[in-house]
Amino acid sequence: MNTRTITRDELQAMFPPPAPPTDAELDALRRLIRIAKGDSGQCRRCADFLLAWWNAGQCGGFDMTILWGVDRAIADDMVTVFGMIARVGEYPPRLDPALEADFAEIVRIWRPELAE
Repeated sequence: MNTRTITRDELQAMFPPPAPPTDAELDALRRLIRIAKGDSGQCRRCADFLLAWWNAGQCGGFDMTILWGVDRAIADDMVTVFGMIARVGEYPPRLDPALEADFAEIVRIWRPELAE
């Protein structure tokens, strides 16, 4: 049996840290946040999507078939943000501390029973 020890550098090279969000990803996120602060059905769907990322345990998950009921531009932004979430692997305030206030506002609007 031929075994070799992997060095720390080799191991780190196998699992590089994720790249930060791109400007396009952050723009898509900002558009969804703006929409989620409104009061239409489209707004609720955006809020549900974002809050599933924020705290799915308390705010609920996201049914992917909801993508069929939003405008194409919103669906495209959701796909972009979903990819960012998967790639970056962070919660919103870890990407940008200012997002905490945005998400807290969305919680107050759409999940008032959870607002502090």
